[in-house]
Amino acid sequence: MPDANFYYKNLLQYPQGNMGEFEVIVKFNDDIQRVAAELDLQVEVLGYSFAILTLRPELIPYLYNYKEIEYIELPKTLSLILRESMSHACITSVHSQEGYNLSGEGVLVGIIDSGIDYVHPDFRDENGNSRILFFWDQTGSGTPPAGFFGGVEYTNSRFNFALSHDQPYEIIPRLDSIGHGTAVSGIIAGNGRASAGREYGVAPKASLGIVKLGKRGWGSFALTTEIMRALKYLSDRAQELNMPLVINLSFGTNNGSHLGNTLFESYINEISQQGKTAIVVAAGNEGSAGHHFSGHINQGQEMDVQFTVAAEVDSLFLTFWKSFVDTFDLELTTPCGERSGILNPTENFRRFNLRGTDIAVYYGQPSIYNDDQEIFILLRAAPIPQGLWTLRVGGRQVVEGEFQIWLPTTEEVGLGVSFTAPDPNFTLTLPATAEKVISVGGYDAAIDSAADFSGRGYANHGQLLKPDLVAPAVNILSTRSGGGYDTFSGTSMAAPFVTGSVALIMEWGIVRGNDPFLYGQRIKAFLQRTANRSQEMSYPNPLWGYGRLCLKAALDALTAYISQSSLAARD
Repeated sequence: MPDANFYYKNLLQYPQGNMGEFEVIVKFNDDIQRVAAELDLQVEVLGYSFAILTLRPELIPYLYNYKEIEYIELPKTLSLILRESMSHACITSVHSQEGYNLSGEGVLVGIIDSGIDYVHPDFRDENGNSRILFFWDQTGSGTPPAGFFGGVEYTNSRFNFALSHDQPYEIIPRLDSIGHGTAVSGIIAGNGRASAGREYGVAPKASLGIVKLGKRGWGSFALTTEIMRALKYLSDRAQELNMPLVINLSFGTNNGSHLGNTLFESYINEISQQGKTAIVVAAGNEGSAGHHFSGHINQGQEMDVQFTVAAEVDSLFLTFWKSFVDTFDLELTTPCGERSGILNPTENFRRFNLRGTDIAVYYGQPSIYNDDQEIFILLRAAPIPQGLWTLRVGGRQVVEGEFQIWLPTTEEVGLGVSFTAPDPNFTLTLPATAEKVISVGGYDAAIDSAADFSGRGYANHGQLLKPDLVAPAVNILSTRSGGGYDTFSGTSMAAPFVTGSVALIMEWGIVRGNDPFLYGQRIKAFLQRTANRSQEMSYPNPLWGYGRLCLKAALDALTAYISQSSLAARD
C-alpha cells in the first residue's frame, strides 16, 4: 500500500467533521461512485476528475486498493489574510465618462471569504435591491446548492425579500460576523451609497456571488476542500448565467511545498480555464512574520534550526521540505533541554511526548506531482512550552542539501512563534503559488514603498516567479460590517483592487464585445506588461512581481492591440 501511514497524519493534523468523519481530496478515473458504494462513503464530484470524499479515517488506507483512485491529498487549513489607493492603481480615470466609463456591469464577481453584510447600502442598486445574485453559507443549515451536502443557499429574491422588511435579520441571519469579507467586497464592488457616492469600489455595478467558508480546520479556519467546493459552485453558476467570472480569494496557508504542485492548486488551475474566468489570490502577510527558514548542509554536517514560542499556542506545525535523494537526521530539543533523540527517517511515522508536549513526525513520500519529500512535525499541548526550541538537522546522505521549513501563518499562531534566523523569501502562502492564478502582493501607496508583511515569491526551477504584481495594501478604506466604513491593511486588501480591475477589463472586452477572449492568462499578461515599474529595480522580483497595478495602462494597451489587429485585418 503506497504511503500506508497517510491516514495517521490525517488523524493528527486537524480535528474536523461530525462522528469522526474526515475529508480527503482525490484525483480519480472511471466510476468513483463504485468506490463510494463499496466503502459506504460520501462523494462530491468537483469535475475534471477531482472529488472530495468524506469517510471514517480507518477507511482511508483502503482507497489505495481501488484502480479508480489516482492520487490522494489531505485538505489543508487556510486562514484569512487581513492587513490614496484608487488613483495610485490608475483606476479613477477608467471610471470617468471621459475615460473608459467602466463600472463592472455584466460581470460576475465571486468572493470566497467570511461572508458579506448584505444589508450594507453599498451592495444594493439604485432601487434598493440586492446586487448579490446568490450566496452559499457553508456554515449555515438549510437547503444547500444542488450537488453539495452542506450549508444553505440564498437567492437574490430571498435577499430582496429580507431587505423589504424592517427586521431583515429575522429573514436571513447576519452573514459576516468577522467583517473581512465585507471589507474585501467593498473594495471590489462597493457603490458608495452609504457615503452619498463619495467612497466606492473598483467595479461598483458588478454582480456578486458570495461563498461564506466553513470552519472545519484548526482554530475554526477553513479547509482547502471548502475552497474547492466554493470554486466549483461559482464556476457552475457563472456558466449557467453566461457571465464572465472573476474570483477573489484572500485565504492562505503555509502547509505545502510552495511549488504550486498540490492537488488543491491543480484544481484551481483547472477551474481558471473553465468558462470565461480569472482567479485572483492574495500573496499573504508572511513576509516579515519569521515563519520561513531556508538552509543548506553538506554530508556529515549539522545545523541547528531554532524557533521561539513566545505566546500561548496549543498547536503548531513545521512542514520541512527537501529533495527525496537526501537523507537527514532530525532531533528536536525543548526549551528546557529535553531531547527527542534522532528521529529515524525509515520509521515513516513516530509519535512521542516531550515535557507534556505531544509530538508527531510524519515522513512523506514523493507523489506523482512532486518529487520532493515532506517531513511534517506537529506539536500539541495546552499550551506548548514557551521558549527556544531547536530542530537539529544532520546530513546523513546528502546530494543536494537544500531544505525549506515553514511554520503556520500569522493568522494561525500570531507573531509569538517565529524562527530566530528566518528567510523572508519564499513566503507566499498557498494558493497564491498556483500557476494560473493572478497572485497579488501589497505595497504602501502613501509612501510608494513595499509593505514588509507582503508575501514574497520564488523561482520554481527558473520557470515561475510570484507574485504577479502588487496593489495598495495599507490603510485601505472600505465597507465595514454593521454599516459605514473603516480602514484595513493586508494583501487581502490588495487582491480586491486587482479583482475589481479584472471585472472592468472583462466588461470592456467581453460584455462590450471589444475582445471576447479577454479572460484567464490573457488578462494576467496585460496586467504584468503594463504594471508601473521603477527604473532603479529589476523585474520581475520576489517582492514587487512585475510592478504596481495600473489599470488604465492595461486598457490602453488592449485598445492599441485591438486597433492594430483591425488594421492588419483590413490590409
